Amino acid sequence: MDPTVRRYLDDLVDAARDVLGGDLTGAYAAGSVGLDAYQPGRSDVDVALVVAGPLDAGRKRDLVARLRHEALPCPARGLELVAYTRAVAGSGTPEPGFEVELNTGARMPFRATWDPADRPAADGRFWYGLDRDILHEHGYALLGPPAADVFAGLAPDDLRRLLVEALRWWLALPTLADDAPAPGAEDAVLGACRSLVKARHGVWLSKVAAGRRLADAGYDRDLIGRCVAARAGGVPPSGAQARAFQWRVLAEIAAGG
Repeated sequence: MDPTVRRYLDDLVDAARDVLGGDLTGAYAAGSVGLDAYQPGRSDVDVALVVAGPLDAGRKRDLVARLRHEALPCPARGLELVAYTRAVAGSGTPEPGFEVELNTGARMPFRATWDPADRPAADGRFWYGLDRDILHEHGYALLGPPAADVFAGLAPDDLRRLLVEALRWWLALPTLADDAPAPGAEDAVLGACRSLVKARHGVWLSKVAAGRRLADAGYDRDLIGRCVAARAGGVPPSGAQARAFQWRVLAEIAAGG
């Protein structure tokens, strides 16, 4: 793990413990850190906290106050933190189910969401079930039992539904309509690669690793190679190329492939 990120995560766990005390039963690095794909300057830091039971409004506010970037500077683009009860973490539910959510960082708009009902549908409600499924497979325990013992995976039908919802959400985002390179199109393609690898092979990989796995098997090798190169500063594909790829992946996953 990047040593700067490691120190930050240690400090974050200490701050969360100061607020939550013995009710904090686990803390887990997720996302690129959990998948061993953290890229300084590009990646976020994703953390899931697990608490014994529901948090009252005061403790939610105190937790956000202690962990926001102004109080605990995040060395990455930003921190995406979600707290779950132990019951929700182990339930395998596809619903958001969180206690509190915090987005904060030098290059990330601040947002605190105090209840799943407050989460705008347009921002996507599929993230949480998918994230917990990834945590079940790859969560890095900072505190508490192994992630596989705390987070339950999704049922196959729920997994497919959330993958489809995620792809449709990506496709609804605005993008350039011409053939010019579209910044961010590489992430759209590689995110679709990760979904397709999970649907086909039942494993979560980082975006780049998933792209390489599909390219090695002959699946749109040129486009995926361009997207991998774009993650390291190369020229991204056009929005039209990314959308065409996403639609193919969506059709396969929706059909149960």
